[in-house]
Amino acid sequence: MWETIQQKVTEIRERISAAARRAGRNPDEITLIAVTKVFPASAIRAAYEAGVRHFGENYVQEFERKRPELGELPGAQFHLIGHLQSNKARRAVQIFDVIQTVDSVRLARRLDEAAAALKPGARVPVMIEVKLSPEETKSGIPPEELGSLIEFVRGCAHLELTGLMTMPPFSDDPEHSRPYFRRLRELAAAFALPQLSMGMSQDFEVAVEEGATHVRIGTALFGPREAA
Repeated sequence: MWETIQQKVTEIRERISAAARRAGRNPDEITLIAVTKVFPASAIRAAYEAGVRHFGENYVQEFERKRPELGELPGAQFHLIGHLQSNKARRAVQIFDVIQTVDSVRLARRLDEAAAALKPGARVPVMIEVKLSPEETKSGIPPEELGSLIEFVRGCAHLELTGLMTMPPFSDDPEHSRPYFRRLRELAAAFALPQLSMGMSQDFEVAVEEGATHVRIGTALFGPREAA
């Protein structure tokens, strides 16, 4: 597995670099997040050995099961990129380094309280998920409510708001994602937020062209997911 992952990591980094150059950007500004939902702890270790340091998981309970199997991975950062219920906020703060899917004042308050209890003296990095797609299955806060949530999170003593994330409707044509990525970039600029988590295996190059600082890659690294 390691040799295959190593090759794919190299290929994806080359594609990120090419997209960044097209947009006049520095490729070093872009963080590759390996999305390991459904994949075993061995896949995380293989990607780590290939130089990846950021990993994305969708579910608190799934990552809870995997975390003890990983052992020590110095420098690794684990991002929660799936919808988070407020009753799981405390556990999420315990096992994740970054929470990318804050979408309500209630959740932000729970995370702030958990961080105060579990990580005193530290601030947990978070992003706000914005719902730009009309699909009911997509999570996130509507753009018209974003300002008030940003204000609340910025007032949380134990959270550090770093940016925005979104997930456009799936399409085989990456250009269909471009307007959503552009809109997120505009929103981030309006609120002076430096980080943008957007783009997945099928459209990450367009996301980089539109300003992504974090791209979330699963299938292109590990192959198609099977049902858990």
